[in-house]
Amino acid sequence: MSGRQHRETELARQIRARGLAAGRGSAQIAEEIYDRCGPQFGTTRIKGHRLAHGVALADVIEQIRALFERDGKSAPGIGETLLSAYESGLKRPGPEYLHYLCSAYRVEPISLGYDGPCICGHGHKMQGVVRGDLQDGRPDTSPGPREPLIEQIGGDSSADGGEEDENVLRRTLLQLLAGSSVALDGQVLGSVENIRRRMDETLVSATVSPAMLDQWEEATIGFGRQYMNTPPLRLLCDVLLEFSAVRKAMERRQPVDLQERLCRMAAQLAGLSGMIMVNLGDHRMARSFFRTGRTAADDTGDRALRAWVIAREALVPLYYGDPREALNLARKSRDLAGQTPCAAQAMAPVFEARALAMLSGAGKKDVVDQAKRALSRARAAFSQMTAADQEDATFGYTERQLYFHQGDALVRLGQAMEADLILEQALTKYGPADWLDPTIIKFDRAKCKLLEGEVEEALEIAKTALMGLGEGCRPDILMQRAYEVAKAVEAKDPEHPELKVYLEALRATPAVNLGTGSVT
Repeated sequence: MSGRQHRETELARQIRARGLAAGRGSAQIAEEIYDRCGPQFGTTRIKGHRLAHGVALADVIEQIRALFERDGKSAPGIGETLLSAYESGLKRPGPEYLHYLCSAYRVEPISLGYDGPCICGHGHKMQGVVRGDLQDGRPDTSPGPREPLIEQIGGDSSADGGEEDENVLRRTLLQLLAGSSVALDGQVLGSVENIRRRMDETLVSATVSPAMLDQWEEATIGFGRQYMNTPPLRLLCDVLLEFSAVRKAMERRQPVDLQERLCRMAAQLAGLSGMIMVNLGDHRMARSFFRTGRTAADDTGDRALRAWVIAREALVPLYYGDPREALNLARKSRDLAGQTPCAAQAMAPVFEARALAMLSGAGKKDVVDQAKRALSRARAAFSQMTAADQEDATFGYTERQLYFHQGDALVRLGQAMEADLILEQALTKYGPADWLDPTIIKFDRAKCKLLEGEVEEALEIAKTALMGLGEGCRPDILMQRAYEVAKAVEAKDPEHPELKVYLEALRATPAVNLGTGSVT
């Protein structure tokens, strides 16, 4: 115990002794401790209650354990470290833990320094205990008999935060597995953001066995394999539960080699979560996850990993934002990758070419030459990648992705013949179960036909692609491409008879289902 803590405890002990001698209840004593120790030592209301009872952190934890057992619940994850964080103001207890803290101290949340009612709804007021209906934020100090002291039982437990957010994701996952329709509502998004923020907190503040790390790494790789064929919301629940487990392992600093492996997994899982959030249409959350991924990757010192996170982040402005930002991120990723054979070394130049095409449009020779040089660098870098990286569509970069992205850049540059040839090759690389990327490729091929003046064939390709989509298989990222074709036709031949048919098919499109499909 530091000298400051010792002085705080001694003053609280004196206040408690005098209060008990005067017949005051511990709730009143807690308020006096808060008033006198707060300005000098920063004592919080919740800590004042423990000091008023004259018990240690372990005693409070055991009381909460006993209350959980009384209610037929499994042992809680709260431990001394987490309770200490509550008392210091670094963390706020979730609704469930706050309920049991109120039960242990027999007061309302406001008496412990937290606004709002308890989740139980009936309150915790007892005779002689601080009332929950406080005036001006201060408890009623009317005289009353003392309530019993908290049961003093020794014990210990490791700190474990975020259980309620994980439970939200587990419930969502169970509903999805049961075939229920689950909305991406505020509660789910709140849990997603809380888990990400906790990882941020842990990264800047963190023992696991190598065997456990091996299992987590295998799980991370497995999530990457599932990315293209698992509904995004279902995969997000799985990924974030693993992400949360990694964060807990990092709360205590590990040996350097283990810490680096944990940071690598954190970066990969954060990056994958960002990719999933793009597919779910939440671009703000996607950016937040990519920033978290960058923080984690920076701690590994792995240039290839850092470059991968930034390259993947470039897809957000590339699809939904400012192409200039995408260009800056792509070049930053390219510079980070340097001469290291890796996925980002091939990805970044392709994204750079796509951003250049979006900024400058078709037909400008200097832009076309600059973009084609970038695509040439990408092909050269791809040939230097390992076979494992060339087969990994999430953490690596596959041949079909290379063809797809090259074709997309060339279409935007106005290079119709070359683009159509590459896009046709790209389609041969996809299987029958793949639908999102192949549909986007077909819309790009329709644009190629438009560039060549074949309006009717372009509309036929686009209409066939649109009508071939199953119900709920029309995410926003795909429908943008469909409307791009319509706008291009309107600019070239607004009176074409097939244009009206195509527009009617677009307007008849069912509502978007954000629970399916992943874009590469």
